[in-house]
Amino acid sequence: MLAALPVVTAVGVFGISYGVLGVAAGIPGWQLVVMSMTVFAGSSQFAAVSALGGAGGAIGAIVSGGLLNTRYLATGTAAGRVLPGGRIRRALLGQLVVDESYALGVAVGGPDSPDPDAMLAAGSMEWLAWVVGSAIGVLIGPVVGDPMRLGLDAAFPAMFVALLWPLLDRPGARRCALGGALAVAVVAPLAPGGLELAAAGVVGLILAGDGDSPGGAGNAGDAGNAGDAALGGPA
Repeated sequence: MLAALPVVTAVGVFGISYGVLGVAAGIPGWQLVVMSMTVFAGSSQFAAVSALGGAGGAIGAIVSGGLLNTRYLATGTAAGRVLPGGRIRRALLGQLVVDESYALGVAVGGPDSPDPDAMLAAGSMEWLAWVVGSAIGVLIGPVVGDPMRLGLDAAFPAMFVALLWPLLDRPGARRCALGGALAVAVVAPLAPGGLELAAAGVVGLILAGDGDSPGGAGNAGDAGNAGDAALGGPA
């Protein structure tokens, strides 16, 4: 899984940013690490840190995290068709299927049949990198200060765009990506954090469905990946 190494590295760096920001927000370090071990969803965890560190509180953290994770309805449906075992085992293994591991599975197996071994191997490596990175961030947080001034926040989006860029050559993918990007641009200034990601996923799926109609091009698998490219979200 050499292809996963740049992704894993970026996940670890982003985990450090999360740990540093969480400490700066006044959240106990052990809680930040436990959240990484059990939630394993970078964008939702960043939203939770922002809410808990501000005026949003626990309710705000739950709502924003739930909105951000609605995009996994699409990737989970696609991954569930190829993961081994019964429903319970697939549900457990599905916790390792995040944006990046799903994209790597698609790169190996294709949008209609993402490779389960690639997804699970990449997901396991990313989980470890995320947890270790979070722990490092907690430890060095008081020294580093704001990770944004070091540019660490840009590492993950840049990596994710590079990872998914080749998928835009697939039929219909560019249409879905542009539609998702437009949805984010329109919804983000008007709605609570996270809702723009759900809007981008819905638009991508609608455009993919249009492409499946007679005379159209593309499929929902392409839309899911192109939509993720438009989202540019972490783990």
